[in-house]
Amino acid sequence: MRQELGYKEKSSQFTKFGQWYADRVQDPQYRDAPWCDMFLAWAANKSGLSDYVGEFAWTPSHAAWFIQQGAWSQKPEPGALVFYDWRGGKSYKGIDHVGVVERVSGKKIHTIEANVDRVWLKRKTRETDKVVGYGLPRVVKANAEKPGDIRSTERPFASPPPAQVGQGSPLDVLGTPPALLAAMVIMTIVLSLRVSGRRRGTHRRLSWAWPLRRLTPPAQPPSGAKVPSPRNPLAPPAADAAKPPREKAPARQKAPAREKAPVQEKQPAREKAAASEKPGRQVRSRVPAGSGGSATKHPTASRRRPYERD
Repeated sequence: MRQELGYKEKSSQFTKFGQWYADRVQDPQYRDAPWCDMFLAWAANKSGLSDYVGEFAWTPSHAAWFIQQGAWSQKPEPGALVFYDWRGGKSYKGIDHVGVVERVSGKKIHTIEANVDRVWLKRKTRETDKVVGYGLPRVVKANAEKPGDIRSTERPFASPPPAQVGQGSPLDVLGTPPALLAAMVIMTIVLSLRVSGRRRGTHRRLSWAWPLRRLTPPAQPPSGAKVPSPRNPLAPPAADAAKPPREKAPARQKAPAREKAPVQEKQPAREKAAASEKPGRQVRSRVPAGSGGSATKHPTASRRRPYERD
C-alpha cells in the first residue's frame, strides 16, 4: 500500500485497481466505480492476505463480512480496516468509506486511504467520531480453521440463486391464483345465467333438451280442445275468452231508461202555466207532431208522471 501512495485516478474515474477487480469478477461496471475498497482488495491479493482481509468493492458488505467472522471491534489498532459513515451513524448499513489504520496517536488515527480528496491515494489523519467500527484481519486468521471456509470475494450486487421447485401433487394447482380466478369466472357466469332466466313471478329452469324442443314441431291439439295461452298458462282458453260474459246482460236492460223524452217531463209544467192565465181564455193542448188525425188528446188531469208508481 505504501508503494502506491500518490496514485491519481484517470478521467471518468478509471483506475488500474478498478480494472483489476472488474476482470476478477467478470463485471465491467467496476472499471470506473468508486475504488477505495477495490484498492484494499488489490493490495491484499498482491500480499497474499485475501483470505483474511477479503476482496470487496461494496463497503457495507465488507463490514458485514468482518461481523460474521467475529472480527469486528470498536478499538483501533495498526493493520485494522477502518469503516466510516460521514453522517455519523453507527450501523454498518450506512458505511460510505474504508481505509487501513497505519498507526494510532491518542484519539486520532493515521491511515492510508484511496479515493480521497476525489482522486488521490494518500495518507490521512482523522478523528474517530465518524468511525463505525474496525475490521481485524488478525482475528479472522486466528478463527479460521480451514482456508476454504473464508469467502475471499463477494460481488455486492449478486442476486441469490433461484429456488428449485420440487415436484408436488397435481392437486396443488387448485390453490394457485389462476385456479382461483377461473373458479370466480365460472361462478359469475352461472349466477348471471340464473338471474337472466327469471321472469316476473315465475322461475325458468334450464333444460339440457332445449335444442330438441326447437327442432321438434309442437303437437297440434285435437279439434274442439281448449288450448291455454302460451304467455299466461293460467288464463282461460281463447275460445272461452271470445264469448261475451253473462254478467253484462243487466247493462243492456237499462237502455229504455235513457229513451225518456224530455218533452213529456216538461208538459205538465207548461199546462199548469196556461191554466193560471185569464179565465176567459181557452187552453189548447199540444198535439205531437206527425200524429195527424189519428192522434188522441189526453187530458192533463188524467196523465201520469213517468216516475209515479201504479
